Amino acid sequence: MPHEQFPAPQLIGQYRRFGELGPAYKIVAPVRPVDQDDWIVLIQIPESGEETEYRYSNIKNDPVAH
Repeated sequence: MPHEQFPAPQLIGQYRRFGELGPAYKIVAPVRPVDQDDWIVLIQIPESGEETEYRYSNIKNDPVAH
């Protein structure tokens, strides 16, 4: 697994939103691969300054924040 590469490097630095009405978050960096075709990704929530881990499979379904 250490040789796996994050499948969507273009997402790094992008802002997304938790669902249609949730707060925005910034995609900071891939952390590690998990499961089949999924990754844990570090995100930052500008509203609170919090950094946390979030699944790439969830990010793919969240809308881009405008």
